[in-house]
Amino acid sequence: MKKFGELSGRIRKPCGLHCIKVHHLSVTIGEQEILKDVNLHIHCGSLNALIGKNGAGKSTLIRAILGDIPHSGQIEFKNTEDGRMQRLKVGYVPQSLNVDKDTPVSVYDMIACCQSRIPVFLKKSGKLAARIKEYLEIFQAEELLDKQVCNLSGGELQRVLLSMAVMDEPNLLLLDEPVSGIDQNGMELFYRTIHRLKEEFDLAIILISHDLDYVAKYADWVILLDREVLKQGAAREVYASEEFQRVFGTGSLREKGGGSQ
Repeated sequence: MKKFGELSGRIRKPCGLHCIKVHHLSVTIGEQEILKDVNLHIHCGSLNALIGKNGAGKSTLIRAILGDIPHSGQIEFKNTEDGRMQRLKVGYVPQSLNVDKDTPVSVYDMIACCQSRIPVFLKKSGKLAARIKEYLEIFQAEELLDKQVCNLSGGELQRVLLSMAVMDEPNLLLLDEPVSGIDQNGMELFYRTIHRLKEEFDLAIILISHDLDYVAKYADWVILLDREVLKQGAAREVYASEEFQRVFGTGSLREKGGGSQ
C-alpha cells in the first residue's frame, strides 16, 4: 500500500484487494427506526457518495460505522489477498467543528496533541512538525501550520481536518459533508484532492454530499438513502432512477440535494 507521505515518484494504482462490507445495519433510537437493513460493499480506491434528503439517516450511518451509536448488523473489513480479517482503520472529518474564538491553539498544537504522548506545551518537536507539514501539503495547507485554529476560514479548517484524518493512514475515510459553507474555489480544490487520494492510495472514501453535480463528476458509486438504501450504482444510473425522481423530483440537481441528517 502506498503511504500517504510518499508524495513523489511513480503513482501506484489501488491494489483492489481490500473492501469494506456493511451487513444488515439497522439503527433504532427509542421507538424511531432511523436506518433499516443497510447493506454496502465499498471497494478500496473508490469514492462513494451518500446522498438523500434531510432526515434520511446519512450522518447516522456514518456514526454507526464509527461505532458512536448502537446498531445491529456487522461492519467487516476484508483482506482478500490472504483471506484474514484485519482491524479497520477509519479516518473521519465532521461537518463542522466548534472552536472558541479566544482559543490560542495553533494547527500544530491541535494535530500534535493527537499524535504525540508528550504534552505539546512542553516542547515543539521539529520531527513531528515536519511530518504534520507533510500531510498538510497534501491539501495545500502547509502554510497553516503555525496559524491559530480560531482564525482559520471554513475552507482552511476543513483542509486541516482532512490532514488530521489521513495521518494514521486509514483504510476508510468518512466525510460528513465537509465542504458545507465553502466557496466554489474551495469546492473544486476539495474534490480534486479527494479524487487524487482515491486514485493514488489504497483508500475507500464515503462522502456525504448535497452537491449532486460534483457527485456526478467525481463519484465512482452513488448510494441513495432514505432510512434504507433505495438505489446504488453509477451516478448516471442512480440519477435516472424512479427512486431518485421520487426523492428529489425533476428540478435542478444542485437545488434538490438537501443537507445531511
